[in-house]
Amino acid sequence: MAYTTINKSSDYFNTKLYTGDASSSRNITGVNFKPDFVWVKGRTENSRSHILTDIVRGASKQISSDSSSAETSYTNQVTGFVSDGFTTSSGTFVNGNSENYVSWNWLAGGSQGSSNTDGSINTTYTSVNTTAGFSISSYTGTGSNATVGHGLGAAPKMILIKVLNEGSSWGVYHDGVGNFKYLRLNSTNEETASSSYWNSTSPTSSVFSLGSEGNVNQSAKNFIAYCFAEKTGYSKFGSYTGNGNADGTFVYTGFKPAWIMYKKFSGAGRWTMEDNKRDPFNVATHGLAANASSAENTGSNYWDVDLLSNGFKFRTTEQETNQSGQDFIYMAFAEAPLVGTNNVPCTAR
Repeated sequence: MAYTTINKSSDYFNTKLYTGDASSSRNITGVNFKPDFVWVKGRTENSRSHILTDIVRGASKQISSDSSSAETSYTNQVTGFVSDGFTTSSGTFVNGNSENYVSWNWLAGGSQGSSNTDGSINTTYTSVNTTAGFSISSYTGTGSNATVGHGLGAAPKMILIKVLNEGSSWGVYHDGVGNFKYLRLNSTNEETASSSYWNSTSPTSSVFSLGSEGNVNQSAKNFIAYCFAEKTGYSKFGSYTGNGNADGTFVYTGFKPAWIMYKKFSGAGRWTMEDNKRDPFNVATHGLAANASSAENTGSNYWDVDLLSNGFKFRTTEQETNQSGQDFIYMAFAEAPLVGTNNVPCTAR
């Protein structure tokens, strides 16, 4: 599927809030497009794992960001993708009666895609959106140094990889951490040095590199890779250093963020996720952690951040968010782009 210029961010990424009703078949609509990657989290109950599903594997095949467990096929969670959202059944991870949920939705190629043969490992399927800088690829590991095509036409700044048919931790590449270190999405652990994850090689405009590490390239195991390239005015993947002050670090993105996820990588810290739908006004306080099944927490200033017209600014001294001298990475998507033909002035909230 070909794309040109992003004029409206919500055509490519959107957050949808809803309340569960335990019905056996329900369309969650209002996403604004048919999503190819859906990430759902229960907000009000503990022990509700994150549910991640995509067009490449099929809606009923789901993994969790807070778990190392293998892919599970569900008949009662997310069951399909529709023109304006997705379909759920009665499972409590996505549709428990009177429970509140948040879903984050991305558009890839609009279909399962086809094999990408740019790397030494041919992908089984790659669904790619070059305009939005997002692709989903499935591949089979070899256990040896290899490359995998991502189809983006630009080097990914962040890659999330999960083995599907075995319990194993996620592997995370982020440009701010570098190609000799890795993080785990299901863990608070700090960066760890290893050449066996990315073969000490940064992604190129056509491929990303893998070493022999089983979490990203175990022989004969199946993997899914979510690759994100940066698009000016729409997405940003960077790093910042905390200042330990309640008048905290300001991070410039060049757009008003609709969604951010950030993590301390020089030490242990949660993968904190905040968005403009759960917090339409500053200060944003409704934090969830990608690495935890815990309910949404607003009882600590750990989560305090302002989503501004051109970036975000922390309002806390919390060590996992803004510790003085410590290094953090982030990924962010825009509420309103500052490029394209549909520019709208962005104001603070």
